[in-house]
Amino acid sequence: MLEAAIKTQLKAYLEKLVTPIELVASLDDSPKAAEMRGLLYDIAELSDKVSVREDGNNARRPSFGIARVGQAPRIQFAGIPMGHEFTSLILALLQTGGHPPKLEADVIAQIQALDGKFHFETFISLSCHNCPDVVQALNTMSVLNPAFESVMIDGGMFQKEVEERQIMGVPAIYLNGELFGQGRMGLEEILAKLDTGAIAREAEKLNERETFDVLIVGGGPAGAAAAIYAARKGIRTGIVAERFGGQVLDTLGIENFISVQETEGPKLVMALEQHVRSYEVDIMNLQRAEALVPGVDGQPIEIRLASGAVLKSRSVILSTGARWREMGVPGEAQYRTKGVAYCPHCDGPLFKGKRVSVVGGGNSGVEAAIDLAGLVAHVTLLEFDHELRADAILQKKLYSLPNVTVIKSALTTEVTGDGQKVNGLVYKDRISHEMHQIELEGIFVQIGLLPNTDWIKGTVALSPRGEVEVDAKGQTSVTGVFAAGDCTTVPYKQIIIAMGEGAKASLSAFDHLIRSSV
Repeated sequence: MLEAAIKTQLKAYLEKLVTPIELVASLDDSPKAAEMRGLLYDIAELSDKVSVREDGNNARRPSFGIARVGQAPRIQFAGIPMGHEFTSLILALLQTGGHPPKLEADVIAQIQALDGKFHFETFISLSCHNCPDVVQALNTMSVLNPAFESVMIDGGMFQKEVEERQIMGVPAIYLNGELFGQGRMGLEEILAKLDTGAIAREAEKLNERETFDVLIVGGGPAGAAAAIYAARKGIRTGIVAERFGGQVLDTLGIENFISVQETEGPKLVMALEQHVRSYEVDIMNLQRAEALVPGVDGQPIEIRLASGAVLKSRSVILSTGARWREMGVPGEAQYRTKGVAYCPHCDGPLFKGKRVSVVGGGNSGVEAAIDLAGLVAHVTLLEFDHELRADAILQKKLYSLPNVTVIKSALTTEVTGDGQKVNGLVYKDRISHEMHQIELEGIFVQIGLLPNTDWIKGTVALSPRGEVEVDAKGQTSVTGVFAAGDCTTVPYKQIIIAMGEGAKASLSAFDHLIRSSV
């Protein structure tokens, strides 16, 4: 099952086991069960602290649990955790076997203090790069607190259950049988949702922060670069972010980041965070900014958060990035995660053998259509313009696929459904003005970005597109407030450009501090 090189690496990891563990299998006669059995015995032969039992009683078969010898498994894998989930498997093995998770002591104490019964089920696809964060977080919580149980369920293997629950987007997280969350969630987010008093406690701590010299709002590439450049100047620097990493967390393949031939969004975010944390930067994650109050008569600028906390700083850098643009048509909101999706890499496997459409003919739309064509029965790509806007090499690949139809000059006007899930899409031919309906089960929206600037409307000058207007130095219309990245009027929304703009805004903020102090 496992290749020799992987076995060598895994053997080294398993040497960190402190306590013997068991792999408790619930198998049947299927080929997947045979594959799972091979994986489990491959693991067991690499360490004398790992054994296999085949007397599991899990109703989902094939599946297996991981537990200390003599204990019932609190971590279950209903599916074969390879691909993006292989790391989840390794961490589950190590942590169950006594290797401590890399968490702050106060976070561990907070998890252990949670009381109740927490049975989590996470439906994933093995190609989803967002799913492992959820699985790993819940597995860790299950190791630390016996009130927790975590089950990873491969939606591709347990298709009947996916259809019964009408799951059309992953990760889909259930707590005690009820939908708990959809989409990427880290341990901090899950913990904050379970511990209802955590928000108020954190707000109290934030209110006690001293005034920053530079406060960056947003933790994407622009914000990370700004923080590093500011911290290197030796000034008091903070980042407040709703989600550190921003949209890059939802990006799979990155092949145009200079000097790095190929990487993935989550890997890049991890490297960014490690780099930022190597300096004295106060990172305040999972905090949403709601208002900016300019400083008057030498007073600091205020950033007011949704939690009720208020942060103060002598200068501010806005790097709140952008989000997927929605179509804004009837039915889209109603059927979001019920057939309307925005990430083909994550949700594509759930539409295997079905008919789907992609709305958008730029690079992202055409790439989505190409990827989906290898999974689904048929893809219909709809483009508003009279020509596709994607690169020529992508268009050539798209038109070579036999199960793809391209419709140009198409204005999507409605998403239709049966009340439970999507069953079609209505579009208007912009040339003939005729209305057409397509029967399908999924719609992937790929029509660009919207800047995350609603919270500063009326305070900072914005363009008609909602982007923060900046000059050559990144200065906004408000003294002491700078901006960088995808939320600004700077053209070409690229990671490498956002990083450069973040560095520039930080240098400009430092120059402002020097001059204002004089």
